This record gives sequence, C-alpha cells and structure tokens, in this order.
Amino acid sequence: MDQHSPITEDDIANYLANTPDFFERHAQVLAAIQLTSPHSHRTISLQERQAEMLRAKIRELELAQSHMVRYGQNNVAIADKMNTWIEQLLAAKAPAAVLETISPGLANTYDISQSVLKVWGIAGAGPTVATSADDGVAQAVQALEGIRCGAMADGDVLRQALPAPESVASAAVIPLRRAADQAPLGVLILASDDAERFTADMGTLFLERVGLLSTAALRRLMTEGE
Repeated sequence: MDQHSPITEDDIANYLANTPDFFERHAQVLAAIQLTSPHSHRTISLQERQAEMLRAKIRELELAQSHMVRYGQNNVAIADKMNTWIEQLLAAKAPAAVLETISPGLANTYDISQSVLKVWGIAGAGPTVATSADDGVAQAVQALEGIRCGAMADGDVLRQALPAPESVASAAVIPLRRAADQAPLGVLILASDDAERFTADMGTLFLERVGLLSTAALRRLMTEGE
C-alpha cells in the first residue's frame, strides 16, 4: 500500500476484523466508544448498542416463531377438514351422493362461497353437473396445463359456469383427468368473493390432492356405469 495514501474506513474495518486482540490491548478504547441508538437517538455505549441488537434479534426470532406456529395451526386445520371431507367421500355410495360430496360438500367443508363440478361421460351425473365434451367448459379445461388460481376475467366461460359469477373475486380451477391417458373428464371450480383466497402465486399441493381424490371417486362411477 502507498504510504502516502489516506487510510479509509474500509482499511480500519479490515484491520479490526483481522486483529481480534486489538481491543484486548486497548481496552480503554473499547470502553470509551459511544454510539447513537437508532431508537432513542441518544448516545449509548457499545455494550448498550449490542444489547439493543440482541433484543431486536430476539424480537425477530419471536415473530418468526409465531408465524411458524400460526402456519402449523392452519395446516392442521386444513388437514382435519381434508380428513372430514375424505370420510364423507368414502361414505358416499350412490352417484348423486358422490357428486354432492365433491361439490358443494367441499365448499361447505372449507367455507368456500361458490363451487361447481362439471363432468362428461360419468354415469349418474345429473343435468346440473353433466355437460358435453364439446361445449365451451370442456374445451376450456382441455386447454389448461394444470391448476389455475387467481382472478377470472368477466368473459371467462369457466367463470360463467358458477352460480353467481358476478361476485367472484378469485377462484381455483382444478382439471380432473383420467389416470391412463390424462384426458380431461371434468373440472372442479372453487370460487370466493375474497380476492386473496386464491392467488396466482399460491401453492397448489392441497388443490392437487383434492383433484386426485375427486377424480378417483369419479372413476368409481365410470366403472359402475360401464
């Protein structure tokens, strides 16, 4: 280093970081250091500043812990409701009961404001559930690559399939597909008047499970109808 170049703050910081025994040899300097508190803006000692930093870190950890506890409680509640819905789905024997359990049974279990199930080629599906494989709903489902969550456009044919499309703020569209060729056999749409209930960036693991279970129940109807 050029002996005539000025010493910078980085030079001082590097020296102190690489010379841990400096303050052992100059303890009076450590005791004399005064800092400004970011909270009260008063002058405090280095020890007080370290204590403030530790308290702030503890608050951050407590907040993170509370978030983890809340997420855990939410997950337990979701799992409990899932178990309740699965029990109802397994207990349903008649085709009408199976379809009723999938929707609106699922909506009732999870307090979802609207739901609709549309299927094609399923024995026992009534006029409110059965649709043609050639209609607009089926074609829209065939164009989906997976579960779609978020807002729905006013002219969306899937939105229009809901009982009250004008009150939909967010929705989850779950394509139901055959196991063998993955050809679509129906769609389950869950809608809410809360724009934050279903968002485009949300995780879809729970919705995937719902789709798989619903499809398994519907395939049972297909077997019985053959």
